[in-house]
Amino acid sequence: MNQPARSALSISAVERETGLSKDVLRKWETRYGFPVPMRDTQGERAYPPEQVERLRLMKRLMDAGMRPSRLVTESDAALQALTRQVPAGAATASAEMMASVTLDMLRKQDPEGMRKILQLELLRCGVERFVLDALAPMNRAVGEAWARGELNIHEEHVYTEAVQWLLRDIIAKLSDARGSPRVLLTTLPEEQHGLGILMLAALLALRGAYCISLGTQTPVQDILQAALAHNIDIVALSFSNAYPQRRILPALAELRERLPENREVWSGGAGSARLNSAPAGTHLIPELEQALKALMNWRGAR
Repeated sequence: MNQPARSALSISAVERETGLSKDVLRKWETRYGFPVPMRDTQGERAYPPEQVERLRLMKRLMDAGMRPSRLVTESDAALQALTRQVPAGAATASAEMMASVTLDMLRKQDPEGMRKILQLELLRCGVERFVLDALAPMNRAVGEAWARGELNIHEEHVYTEAVQWLLRDIIAKLSDARGSPRVLLTTLPEEQHGLGILMLAALLALRGAYCISLGTQTPVQDILQAALAHNIDIVALSFSNAYPQRRILPALAELRERLPENREVWSGGAGSARLNSAPAGTHLIPELEQALKALMNWRGAR
């Protein structure tokens, strides 16, 4: 029996990530000979990351109207090429529709309906596309609506709580203490925006990392103690546009200086996008997709 790597995902996790049901996955396995899961110590299906990525591409192309019987015969390179041909407007239109529906439900004081819509969208497109293509635009839409005075502060809080609940549920289901790297996520004092670190934790956990969140507004000394106590490989901080720019670089420099050299420091969020450079030994990662590349670089270096 082939034993799966630690980063292999269960069939339930693959269903959440790709939007393909368990029944479909099993049917394809029989009909097309793909996917080809391994078996864990309990004999349950376990899917390697490269197969999950291929399934994700196939689902995206199926949503664009292509048949699985054709897609399963294509090479990985061909699938990547086909996804680049899918009109970008389709994803944009879907995100705009989701944002519009979410705002409408907030205005109608329907938090339960909004939560159900978010969960359905998660099942439809999988964790990675949900976070990158749906959730990020929705966050911007809700923030802009609040800034224009179209949403009350309590409505913005309802949205934030619903998204945080959903993301924590995703992270809990994907979390594996054996995962690598071990990533500590938090914000510094006076930075109250915590959605970014939860979105990042969901993406990293999906890729096999083990994430520990300290929530928001953690003093540097406490971050250092937690990093050492949990044998952390990467400390990831998030800075919003509301955080004073002049204080970001000194904070990163202090953290880098006081952490062991073999620990990495990542700086994400819109506040990091305003920086032209970062202290030596730290990484600016203003976009979530860049964090996935940084994760690959971390593993490649080891």
